[in-house]
Amino acid sequence: MKNLFILPWFVLFAFASCNAQSPFVIQDKANPWKDDYFDLSSMEHYKDWGTYNVHDPACKKIGDYYYMYSTDAIFAENKKEASEKGVPLGYIQVRRSKDLVNWEFVGWAFPEIPEEAVNWVRDQTNGRGATNIWAPYIMPYQNIYRLYFCVSAFGKQASYIGLAESTSPEGPWIQKGCVVKTDKESLMNAIDPSIIEDFDTGQWWMHYGSFFGGLYCVELNPVTGLPVKENDQGHLVARRANYAKDNLEAPEIMYHPGLKKYFLFSSYDPLMTTYNVRVGYSDKPEGPFFDFNGLNLKDTTNNFPILTAPYRFDNHPGWAGAGHCGIVNDGNGHFFMLHQARLSPYNALMVLHVRQVFFTPDGWPVVSPERYTVTPSQRFYSPDMAGEWEIIRILEPAGKRNLEAGQVLWGEGGLKIDECNTSFRLVLDKNGNIQGGEKWHFSDTKQLLSISLDDETIDNLIIFAGHDWENKKETILFTGLDKKGHSVWGKKIN
Repeated sequence: MKNLFILPWFVLFAFASCNAQSPFVIQDKANPWKDDYFDLSSMEHYKDWGTYNVHDPACKKIGDYYYMYSTDAIFAENKKEASEKGVPLGYIQVRRSKDLVNWEFVGWAFPEIPEEAVNWVRDQTNGRGATNIWAPYIMPYQNIYRLYFCVSAFGKQASYIGLAESTSPEGPWIQKGCVVKTDKESLMNAIDPSIIEDFDTGQWWMHYGSFFGGLYCVELNPVTGLPVKENDQGHLVARRANYAKDNLEAPEIMYHPGLKKYFLFSSYDPLMTTYNVRVGYSDKPEGPFFDFNGLNLKDTTNNFPILTAPYRFDNHPGWAGAGHCGIVNDGNGHFFMLHQARLSPYNALMVLHVRQVFFTPDGWPVVSPERYTVTPSQRFYSPDMAGEWEIIRILEPAGKRNLEAGQVLWGEGGLKIDECNTSFRLVLDKNGNIQGGEKWHFSDTKQLLSISLDDETIDNLIIFAGHDWENKKETILFTGLDKKGHSVWGKKIN
């Protein structure tokens, strides 16, 4: 099952930029922004929150711009200060960018939380919740734009996914009504929508859900944007074994035209700490979806591959909460993953990460170990592979937590020592040797690296140029999967 949809390497990499066998030189280059935005966290600086205070991002390229919509989660939120300075709170943050790096804060989508959503949630919860709008998703349709959103109460199944429309991706938005709503008797939870159009039939499907029952999929009418069948809550597509401790949420669905496959991304575990991204595939947008080992995502076994998780390279405090991803196509066959991450060690500052997505020769998506900074992601050049490398293996978090509604309890926001994937160093010599008697091999034709780590040979690691964020320079990077479906990341440092 790991090799179910192998395509020739030249087909898989046909979407990549090709500078045929040009040399590559490691060189210094400044980061586009600093990661610690504490000094910009007060309300009056909201126009400077380009990559800051990003939570649950969803993105589409519309015209010359990438538009991103996200939950209005704000570090150091101060309602009194916001009111005094005319800053709205809770109504979907909107940004745009021409290059996926420099983001302009456009503002907030809505002037208020839709009354119908508030009433539904509070009627189920004795007046609690519905104080914010979560996890928006944008979907163009002909000459209009549809903005899906959810309103809920923390730790409750009283949830509402709504729909608004506009003739502009920047609004104003007109409310069109409820898509799916749930209560305490429901099998699922109506949050975190993601919509896909069937490439062959034009049907629309919405994936949604959380640790309450798993992830579900419901068919939508493309003409209305609402369910084909009124009050339809859809069918199960993914779940975990024990929702008291095993969080599952944030589905994101994409289609790869070259592979003719649909990929369903989801996030495991608590968002402030050990959040991590998994992925499965299907021939159809509504599923069923299968993982790296051929298991149906509806099985209660943890699924692989694992693409992101808490990590730390040298010369940086590291990142937690690396999950709830959105996927965007740049229109030229390149895919990018956008996700939130929390700056360690306190994990309170929320920063946008954008990573280029590559596909292995086996057809699995993997992501860059470093954030995208408009470095030409050339795939074919002549790198000098010999030298010192810093490597991270993205493994499942080993620590156990007491959770409430799938999240860490208050006061447990810091990472434990066994919850962060840390780096180690290897020196590759010019003769294909690694210290300790292990070997490496680079295919200059296919731009794929094979390397021995921990008595395991890991093949088909994808080599490309990129930005070394921690060391502020351009360098050579690799990404791929080991034989168990764990991501393996590397960068050349010397």
